[in-house]
Amino acid sequence: MKKAFTLGLILIIAPAILHAQQQEPLADQFEERFKSETFSLGILLQSLALFSFEDDDFNGGRKFDLGATRLDFRGRVDGNFVYRLQLDFRRQTSVFDAQVGYLFSDNFRMIAGAFKPYLSAELDPHPGNTDFINRARLVGTMMNSREIGVTALGESNGFYYRFGMYNGTGLSRSNDNRFMYTVRLGYETEVNGGALGVGFNGAINQTRMESVGNTGLTSLGDRNLYGAFIRYDGDVVFGTLELLQTRFEALQFNGNEETITGFYGTIGTRISQKDELLARWDRLDFDLRGDSSDLFTFGWNHQATRLISFQLNLLMQFDSDDDENRMGVAGNFQFQF
Repeated sequence: MKKAFTLGLILIIAPAILHAQQQEPLADQFEERFKSETFSLGILLQSLALFSFEDDDFNGGRKFDLGATRLDFRGRVDGNFVYRLQLDFRRQTSVFDAQVGYLFSDNFRMIAGAFKPYLSAELDPHPGNTDFINRARLVGTMMNSREIGVTALGESNGFYYRFGMYNGTGLSRSNDNRFMYTVRLGYETEVNGGALGVGFNGAINQTRMESVGNTGLTSLGDRNLYGAFIRYDGDVVFGTLELLQTRFEALQFNGNEETITGFYGTIGTRISQKDELLARWDRLDFDLRGDSSDLFTFGWNHQATRLISFQLNLLMQFDSDDDENRMGVAGNFQFQF
């Protein structure tokens, strides 16, 4: 009888305890004060710990560091106009996004200013929502994370498009009277209770003497970029595959055409409501420069509360021009509102 009473008491009390643990009254207060249609405040703070197994600069070497440290202001005002201003504070205050836009309808809008150029699925997520601490390397290799220009965005029955025109010189605000034109075409649908998306990215940058990402190479003009991606987000399994390639006449190779190919594949599983395990293969290949690199990353993501999360990554890189394989670990302690 006593055992039955104890079991019954546990069955009654346990759901109440679980519910209490899931409640976050301070987060609710935060959201009530700073989230509305006309003004929404976003905050992202990332504290990093980086460690290379060898005494070198792989994965940032051995140090503590700051990740994204940002304030994000956005909203909608009268007349169907929208705005966004995002600031980063890691070194000195700098503008990442500064845009104004107009909503023609729920399915079509235009934005102008500084923002992401819709050139890669890997660049899309906010830095607080990326699968791993670092994005796949094709982003930094082939494009600027922000461009200044104008973009039209629309969607209909699962299909969507992004057409952009930019200076093609990142946030430098310089231009040589030539532009970068971009396009993304995609489709999203539900499959087996999850979201499946496919898309194509393309661009031509007519800007002359443009630095190509972080490669140290310079394009003489008319640089082409093109690729495709597929991503799936289910209740248990999720992942992304993306291939991207750029071709340009390289100053460093006497005007001969260099081709850079980037590919990554991510697979992940949700082992609980708060935990994810992930793996990614990230490959870069340079044609004229003659080197290639494979980076394998294994990750664990934990959502401690609605506002606090942790990431732990193990990285292993294999370079074709280096006999020494490199390994490291990275941790991220994050507040995101």
